[in-house]
Amino acid sequence: MSKPFKFKEFEIHQDRCAMKIGTDGVLLGAWASIDHNPFSILDIGAGTGVIALMLAQRSFAELIDAIEIDDEAYEQCVDNFENAPWADRLFCYHAALDEFVDEIEDKYDLIISNPPFYSENYKTDNEQRDLARFADALPFDHLIDSASKLLSEHGKFCVITPFKEEENIINLASKVNLFLNKILHVKGNPNSEIKRSLMQFSFTKTEIETNTLIIETERHNYTEDYINLTKDFYLKM
Repeated sequence: MSKPFKFKEFEIHQDRCAMKIGTDGVLLGAWASIDHNPFSILDIGAGTGVIALMLAQRSFAELIDAIEIDDEAYEQCVDNFENAPWADRLFCYHAALDEFVDEIEDKYDLIISNPPFYSENYKTDNEQRDLARFADALPFDHLIDSASKLLSEHGKFCVITPFKEEENIINLASKVNLFLNKILHVKGNPNSEIKRSLMQFSFTKTEIETNTLIIETERHNYTEDYINLTKDFYLKM
């Protein structure tokens, strides 16, 4: 049995999940806004459950739901939730997004998603990993349309995507009256290109707050910004 990934206040078993804990999920979990004191949070495509757990640590939300379609990942997420200090606030649904949207009447004050985003030509021989990694498992238009139906009037929707998808996501969101409020561009180091975009949407049009985060100045030499964002979670920060 592989060792769990230990964070400061919780740990994650991930031996049964195709998508292991990575920088993307941790960045989103640390960055997503809780300034509006969300009562209810939804993590779409939970995987190990890491983002929902980070939000449980950061917020006072009383209801933190997650949905996961993959059998093994769902069971692992449930275990990780049950073993967490905030088990009474966490719940994972084993469902596809469309059935969840049809059945759930609640609205959420914060919706987060680290969606699978590899295109067709990356397919490997490992079907479970492919399901977790491919945009065809959760197309962006379906994700954004669903988020707009599940989001409360003053809620916020936060997502991380490859930088090249940024414009596409903003356009898709505008079709369902979701406006970009905040964006964070992530670069691996000062000289690399922008790799990821973290975006926050809501039904309210505001001036767009744009920032850049550089992860390392050189290999394993983390920037102050990155340390400040993740230090409440990573053991060695």
